[in-house]
Amino acid sequence: MSLTKYEVFVTVIESGSLTKAGEILGLTQSAISHALASLEREFGFSILTRGRSGISLTSNGERLLPYMREMLWVQERMQQEVYAINGLEVGTVRIGTFTSVSTQWLPGILKRFQDQYPAIEVKLLEGYYDGIESWIQAGEVDMGFVSLPTTEDLETIPLKKDPLYLLVTDDHPLCQEERVHVSRLAEETFIMPKEGCDNDIQRLLAQYQLQPRVKYEVGDDHAIIAMVQNGLGISILPEMILFRLPPNIRMIPLAGEHYRSLGVAAKSFGKQSPAARRFLQVVTEWVREHG
Repeated sequence: MSLTKYEVFVTVIESGSLTKAGEILGLTQSAISHALASLEREFGFSILTRGRSGISLTSNGERLLPYMREMLWVQERMQQEVYAINGLEVGTVRIGTFTSVSTQWLPGILKRFQDQYPAIEVKLLEGYYDGIESWIQAGEVDMGFVSLPTTEDLETIPLKKDPLYLLVTDDHPLCQEERVHVSRLAEETFIMPKEGCDNDIQRLLAQYQLQPRVKYEVGDDHAIIAMVQNGLGISILPEMILFRLPPNIRMIPLAGEHYRSLGVAAKSFGKQSPAARRFLQVVTEWVREHG
């Protein structure tokens, strides 16, 4: 199926510049500009503004972008169905992911998927929980790894319960405990993951109506570990993040069953492209065997 003006428009928005869009699509900047101008003539109004800060959408462009993404998604899905009918496994799958999944799961998943379906391209977008859910809703990715529960308008498949652990230094008063109840953390100085990065910890503390003394809010898991290592406070993180910890940090189980529930989400699993369905199958099989 030939390249469309809609694909040019969406690629320009997602890449942020005409030059990058041209590199991605294999077109000259002149061809990109011509396609956009043709689209604006067809519509009868501007859809982009070009300024010193780069490319941005007009209000009309914002209204049309979801429809264009939907049209491209349907086009890609139909093309994959044509290939599937002809016995070919090709296409592109766009996946939203976050750091611990990218580190612990994706290398094995991608290796298996590549071995089974070498002609299917996988594109990864890495972010935080809230951002991944937004990408799914906007059609920027076919599916994404998420922490459950998600927003109600997404379909989800649970994959793994990832236990939460308390992190303290080896000279902290709690370091010799075999298990610690969350209620004992009320007076502790806390390194808190930023909201939207790791909502599991906020949910856990809210469950016990705890408001610890939050000294720092940090979005990066490894930065949190480094702060704990240097005695700036304690924290709680999921087990999948806690590999190759510094020698002076102890991870202590929490009393009770406390975990983040990892899953994969999509707008509709029933309407996924053939390539996305193949990827989902490999994900569920690999996590069942290794997760």
